[in-house]
Amino acid sequence: MRDIVGTIASRYLIAVLNLVLIFINAKVLGVEGVGLIGIILASVNIAMMFNGILAGNTIVYFMNRYSLQAVFRPSYLWTLVGSGLACGVMSVIGMLPEGYFTDVYCLSVLVSLVAANSRFLLGKNRVFSFNITFMLQGGLLFFVLLYLYYGAGRQDVSSYLQGMYVANGIAFLISFLLLLPYLRRKEADAGKECPLPVLLKEMFGYGLWGSTDNIAEVLTTRLNYFLIGRFGGLGSVGLLDAGTKISESVWHINRSIGFIEYSRVAQTDDKTRQKEITLQYFKLTFCAVTLATVCVLFVPEWVYTDYLFSDEFAGVRKVIIGLSAGIIALGCNSILSQYFIGSGKIRYSAVCSIIGLLSLLIAGAILIPLYGIVGSAVSSSIAFCAMLAFSWIVFCKQTGTSFSEFAVNKQDLDFIRKTFRRSL
Repeated sequence: MRDIVGTIASRYLIAVLNLVLIFINAKVLGVEGVGLIGIILASVNIAMMFNGILAGNTIVYFMNRYSLQAVFRPSYLWTLVGSGLACGVMSVIGMLPEGYFTDVYCLSVLVSLVAANSRFLLGKNRVFSFNITFMLQGGLLFFVLLYLYYGAGRQDVSSYLQGMYVANGIAFLISFLLLLPYLRRKEADAGKECPLPVLLKEMFGYGLWGSTDNIAEVLTTRLNYFLIGRFGGLGSVGLLDAGTKISESVWHINRSIGFIEYSRVAQTDDKTRQKEITLQYFKLTFCAVTLATVCVLFVPEWVYTDYLFSDEFAGVRKVIIGLSAGIIALGCNSILSQYFIGSGKIRYSAVCSIIGLLSLLIAGAILIPLYGIVGSAVSSSIAFCAMLAFSWIVFCKQTGTSFSEFAVNKQDLDFIRKTFRRSL
């Protein structure tokens, strides 16, 4: 319980700073500057997913089977290779913003290394250190950008990128120092040692499915940026990004819970216990994400245009409304996805993300030309709902779960109440 509350609290502390930063970026950089940053970060996220083959959730899964030292080397080296492959492919097909190849490559490597360190710490149940790394990564960016924008008077996109380098560089150094004692410690269990070729084969076999899942999911959440950019330019991307970021702030709840759930599921082979953990966290996530989304929907349009952003961002509330159903659906789906990944059934999670991507492409091809940014938001919701429907059907079939077991009971209410009380 303490791990969940601590993780949610740390993520929402950063979420508040990130929301304020969104408003600051909107006033400092304008709608086109926000759009350019959105495209750059979307490209970085896609490259990171390639790195996730060996440097994502693969780390936690294999740390429970082999030594940390054995998993560490291929994970680190792959970030250099994966970023190069991803950036090369995106450059060839014209997805990278012109002139930003080097920045996308370097940032994807740096952010992936921070993520890898976080996974190693989580695999050792160092949840506090995991949260510290996340807070450094997100919190430092806020304060560095405040200095660059207002102290140094550098109000441009290059300042944002410099802030990313500084914040992630410090987060990497601190997280590596927290991890260093475990790298120096010799594993007591000799059975955890494994020849490198055998380990690489197993990690790639697991990681390729995991990356297919992650790449498809990231494309499902970010491909609209590139589609809208083609139809409406950077200004339209900026408006979509603003509405998306506000809506996605809700996802800090399910991501926090998902990290803990994945660790719990991966550390046990008891199928009944895995099912119980997943159902409990699913209900907690549904209640929390729905409540947070409703709160966001109650914010009127004039708050965004008159106070938080500017007149350039008129229509942002329509984007949020279009995304609302999908925000709840993807939040709940992430819990089921973590179950599939943690229990070794990663192919189901990968197929789920592919279904979401295909749904987005079909819905987007129909709705975006007709309704523009709002059509883009609705197409995302359709894709996320399709993902949840698939995961729910597979989970019920695999675990023998009935529909009634998803209903919140007294025990669940007690668990939810205690979690919220401790969070407050």
